[in-house]
Amino acid sequence: MKDNQSAVLYEQACKVMPGGVNSPVRAFGSVGRTPLFISRAKGSKIYDEDNNEFVDYVCSWGPAILGHAREEVIDVVTKAARDGLTYGAPTKREVQLAELIAEIMPSMEMLRLVSSGTEAVMSAIRAARGYTGKDMIIKFRGCYHGHSDGLLVKAGSAALTQSQPDSAGVPKAYSENTLIAEFNHKESVEELFEKYKGKIAGIVVEPVAANMGVVLPQENFLHFLREITLENDALLIFDEVITGFRLSIGGAQAYYGIKPDLTTLGKIVGGGMPIGAYGGRKDIMEMISPLGPVYQAGTLSGNPVATAAGLKTLEILKANPQYYSEMKEKAEYLANTFREYGTHSGEAVHVNQVGSLLSAFFTEKQVTDFESANSSDTKKYAVYFNRLLEQGIYVAPSQYEAMFVSAAHSWEEVKRTAEIIKGKL
Repeated sequence: MKDNQSAVLYEQACKVMPGGVNSPVRAFGSVGRTPLFISRAKGSKIYDEDNNEFVDYVCSWGPAILGHAREEVIDVVTKAARDGLTYGAPTKREVQLAELIAEIMPSMEMLRLVSSGTEAVMSAIRAARGYTGKDMIIKFRGCYHGHSDGLLVKAGSAALTQSQPDSAGVPKAYSENTLIAEFNHKESVEELFEKYKGKIAGIVVEPVAANMGVVLPQENFLHFLREITLENDALLIFDEVITGFRLSIGGAQAYYGIKPDLTTLGKIVGGGMPIGAYGGRKDIMEMISPLGPVYQAGTLSGNPVATAAGLKTLEILKANPQYYSEMKEKAEYLANTFREYGTHSGEAVHVNQVGSLLSAFFTEKQVTDFESANSSDTKKYAVYFNRLLEQGIYVAPSQYEAMFVSAAHSWEEVKRTAEIIKGKL
């Protein structure tokens, strides 16, 4: 594998960008090498600046569920761009996208489009506080909900491998109303509601945690969250930035049969373009300005190019439900391959998989929460990452991120990946 151009570009980038990147995990710091600079992508493949080809299981951290540069999506994006990149005014397409989202996710009776997942979660929490008149929010250790000040507390994602679960520059007062519970530990939630009775506006949770690696909710955990919020006049907020339209067409809420009060979306909802959304019960969303007193605005919200990509992507997913069963089958195949590798090699490997999401943790423990995820041997993960990369397989450069299977991954590619995982290629 040649990597001269990536190395040259990284040296240039370090002079003008912190760490040479625009998002920390891209720096490849936890896997001991300099990052690849990607020049193009098509289907299941990405290509770096030296034209090295890689089978891509990062999928831009999830949104490339149809694969990269799907022709139908590129066509509508090209047409939309020719009509103008931004208007700062309402468009027909944003109404159509909102209607389609509400149809697919009935809990989102009313919604607003924004420009990122971070903005969506930040806005949903503001709506929850405005609606309930309460200030406190419960989040779970290791779950990542974007980098807004109030939520960058015991966060997951790259913050884990960067050894920065909290962030400098966040005033203590901003996080005082963020309460930390343990994912899959009901008693930690009960204790907070007891201690702060009548003060908690809601719970925000990744229904499948995917930023400390993929960690599944244990039986009845999500139902418990639904019940305890109802009992305490608090709201349940599902952060489906990753799981939305990926775990199933209706997201994790459809997969697990839970109806949250508010939902946040990102990634797939823009088909690869920068976009997010938040929404839920009509009475809550009617608190948003200009109808109500909760202010939120954005010049690029409902951007005409992003809505074109999102609308076409969701239309394709809706018309092809078989994609979900196919992606799940391939993800299960890879998950079983990791398990076989662990058994035959004597390596301590635990695998979590649901739908098209999976993670291989280099630990002897069953991974069910932040503590068990954090027991992983990140040095062994780095060895695994580099071995796959040298064989043309691109996975997340961090132990605590998900592996994504897309509709564009062929069985031939999946089986070749499996052989590489097992060390046979």
